[in-house]
Amino acid sequence: MKMTIIAILALTVFFFFFSCQQGSSMDDKMERPMNNTTVNTRSAVFAGGCFWCTESDFEKVDGVIEAISGYTGGTLHNPTYKQVSAGGTGHVEAVQVIYDPQKISYAELLDVFWRHVDPTDAGGQFVDRGSQYRSVIFYANDEERQLAESSKKALAASGRFEQSIATDILPLGEFFEAEEYHQDYYKKNPLRYKWYRSGSGRDRFIEQTWADVEKMTKQAVMDPSMVDEKKKGPYTIPSDAQLKEKLTDMQYHVARESGTEPPFDNPYWNNHEAGIYVDIVSGEPLFSSTDKFDSGTGWPSFTRPLEPGNIVKNKDTTFFMVRTEVRSKFADSHLGHVFDDGPQPTGLRYCINSASLRFIPAGNLEQEGYGQYRKLFEK
Repeated sequence: MKMTIIAILALTVFFFFFSCQQGSSMDDKMERPMNNTTVNTRSAVFAGGCFWCTESDFEKVDGVIEAISGYTGGTLHNPTYKQVSAGGTGHVEAVQVIYDPQKISYAELLDVFWRHVDPTDAGGQFVDRGSQYRSVIFYANDEERQLAESSKKALAASGRFEQSIATDILPLGEFFEAEEYHQDYYKKNPLRYKWYRSGSGRDRFIEQTWADVEKMTKQAVMDPSMVDEKKKGPYTIPSDAQLKEKLTDMQYHVARESGTEPPFDNPYWNNHEAGIYVDIVSGEPLFSSTDKFDSGTGWPSFTRPLEPGNIVKNKDTTFFMVRTEVRSKFADSHLGHVFDDGPQPTGLRYCINSASLRFIPAGNLEQEGYGQYRKLFEK
């Protein structure tokens, strides 16, 4: 009897154990596809002074997965913070930004970078002095180099800074992660970071330099009705009634009702003249002929915006499709859509309606108030 009971117990334990093992195996099989489903990430490296601040600024951006503090640009292998701080290694404090290219592009990361550094300071950044704190964009390939150089040229032409742009654009070498103490410093030491950041002067500089953009953003958040007011940021936005009188039926339908004009039957699809394209409602600069190409679609097509900060992207699920709509930031005009089948260096195609645009020839830029972009067309 005892032997029978023992045998039954042994068999019960065996089957229980076997069932658990089988269940565990099935669970692994069910979870495996999820675990192997990873985001197609990319990385980019920027130096903007103290890597505590640069890391913090990038990690707050939608589409950025992580920013890692480290060192690059020098000759010493796997340097320490003490060695870099002492100087002579050639390294700078930098961050490696891991991002999702489906949510944010490299060109947009460049825009984030420029808005968080003093690009005119060759001796460091804010209170941090020394070559290890200088601002640098490190490119990993020719596409990134072209985008970085183009963005630097556009910033210089914008007239936002009187001094020349001192930020270097250099090939990326080996990136060395900084000590654990420096990773996510703003999260692990919030009080110390707050006092350091406050005393550095970085935020005061950013606020003063980009006050027009920040003011517009805050107004739009606090009072959405500002869209219909006389001023929105630096631009005048006519009322809806005024727009109906000012615009043609097609322009109003596209810009205000998110319509689409016919292909090959619009003013700019085949325009090859040098100049820039501005919003039909506000006049905010949007695209340049230097980035225009013949897509064969019958609509004006561009590889990148002239001013990325003036472009807003939204998910569009109309007509049983999933697309990325493009709108102007200040006027909120419907412009068109952006696709990832464009030519290099961006691989993007901004397919834009002529009806949402006004073209300003390069020779008329000064008299139209866009003289800062004249340098784009000087050889």
